[in-house]
Amino acid sequence: MLRIGLLLLIAPIVILMGAYFWELGDVRECALNGGYWNYVEGACRDTPQPFASWQVRSPWLVNGGMLLSVLGVVLCMVGLYVKKR
Repeated sequence: MLRIGLLLLIAPIVILMGAYFWELGDVRECALNGGYWNYVEGACRDTPQPFASWQVRSPWLVNGGMLLSVLGVVLCMVGLYVKKR
């Protein structure tokens, strides 16, 4: 149970950070080419675009990752509390 808890605690964080840095690379490339990043469409544009956070664009990804991390913490605590057989 402890191993599953640690996996659920760490995996969502790594996945979210990986997706964030992937998108950040695209945003930086667009800015270096003189464009403006459209966060909703995920494309580089010539005119300034409004910012849209991840919470607005993919609430299931953000909230689901947080819920999995909380479940991982609970499973870790239960795994540490229960005696090994």
